[in-house]
Amino acid sequence: MSRLLRRISRHKTLRLEPVMPRVEGRITRMIGLTIEAVGIKCAVGECCFIELSPTQRVEAEVVGFSGDRIYLMPLYPIEGLQAGTRVVAQSASGKVPVGMNLLGRVLNGVGKPIDGKGPLRPEAETGLAGEIINPLLREPIHQTLDVGIRTINSLLTVGRGQRMGLFAGSGVGKSVLLGMMTRFTEAEVIVVGLIGERGREVKEFIEHSLGSEGLKRSVVVASPADDSPLMRLRASQLSTRIAEYFRDQGKNVLLLMDSLTRYAQAQREIALAVGEPPATKGYPPSVFAKIPKLVERAGNAEAGGGSITAFYTVLTEGDDQQDPVADSARAILDGHVVLSRRLAEQGHYPAIDVEASISRAMPQIIESDHLKMAMRFKQLYSKYRQNEDLINVGAYVKGSDPDTDFVIDNLPSMNAFLRQGIDEAFPLQLSMQQMAMILTTPPDPGQAQPQAAVHRPAVTKGLQK
Repeated sequence: MSRLLRRISRHKTLRLEPVMPRVEGRITRMIGLTIEAVGIKCAVGECCFIELSPTQRVEAEVVGFSGDRIYLMPLYPIEGLQAGTRVVAQSASGKVPVGMNLLGRVLNGVGKPIDGKGPLRPEAETGLAGEIINPLLREPIHQTLDVGIRTINSLLTVGRGQRMGLFAGSGVGKSVLLGMMTRFTEAEVIVVGLIGERGREVKEFIEHSLGSEGLKRSVVVASPADDSPLMRLRASQLSTRIAEYFRDQGKNVLLLMDSLTRYAQAQREIALAVGEPPATKGYPPSVFAKIPKLVERAGNAEAGGGSITAFYTVLTEGDDQQDPVADSARAILDGHVVLSRRLAEQGHYPAIDVEASISRAMPQIIESDHLKMAMRFKQLYSKYRQNEDLINVGAYVKGSDPDTDFVIDNLPSMNAFLRQGIDEAFPLQLSMQQMAMILTTPPDPGQAQPQAAVHRPAVTKGLQK
């Protein structure tokens, strides 16, 4: 034996590589969405493979543990699972693709292409969790962003790096409004996260709302409602991570996520499945801890860097603005745009309720004259809403209030100003000029509709959603 060892030692090219042991366990129980396994040690957030057969395995993520048992949740639908099935720890941590080659592509929640255009060939791969930016080092919001929507540009002006919420019930035009923003907003890169929505809307949004030109500067991450809650959760995080990558490259990014409510519901399903007790209307506490962590990743980078301007749709169930998710999102976002079902039923699109909406960054990023006009417009519109019943029944006597008299005379022009076609874009300066025209000039019965819209080719067809 000693002679053999001496002969081996003389061969300098011989290298003995350490053999990593295969870490595996066994499944003991599956209840609902949760799979229990023993004999394997993994941290929360790590991935494993469930080996259904020698040629078939399903990726799962560790979502909790209790003693020597770990709780797994599969990313994909799983069939044929039985007690004793092997669980193998994944050797390498999961990475997601990033890079300019992602533009024009449609991905699922784990970063794999689903558009049939071949492999991605990304420039790099990175972890799903981005680096946290010191809030004191972030560039303040000081530059306006033209979104092409007249009501938002004039009355709810958005700043570059701001995070806004679109609050609405179902079927009042959230998706159409997002589609208009993707075509009209001044942004170098657009990242769209379609989270937990109807599967048919994915293709409709890409073909009708984005169009071929819009898709060229966009990355779409889609996880429809029939995906697992873990996949929906990852799709939200992947959308944000891709936006962070482009921001770190100095790009001005527009992040549209539809919807933040589906993200919260996915986390609720996971938390309840692992035994977390419900707190507010069935939502566990972890839901309200996850939402700020996701939203705070958007915004401006350090001075001289790029930005992420984010719009998150928030589904208010039963049009309840005090819904727990809506209330939590409203508290941490930089403003909210409320879409009214009453306006949508009247054919008023976009159905933006200017009284209930606000942009918190608006006073710091616009001129004082613009701010005064916006406040004046909202005050006049609110004055009419307060006296609308009296006016409709003929109980209001003209001359009782000068502001109310002004609104009655100019109401057709004001309503026409708040409406906008899906193929019309109104730049910021044009929106301000038209608002000033309504507030300073006498009413003209022959012209109720503000003119000079910048027409864009209509790519959205059919009824407003």
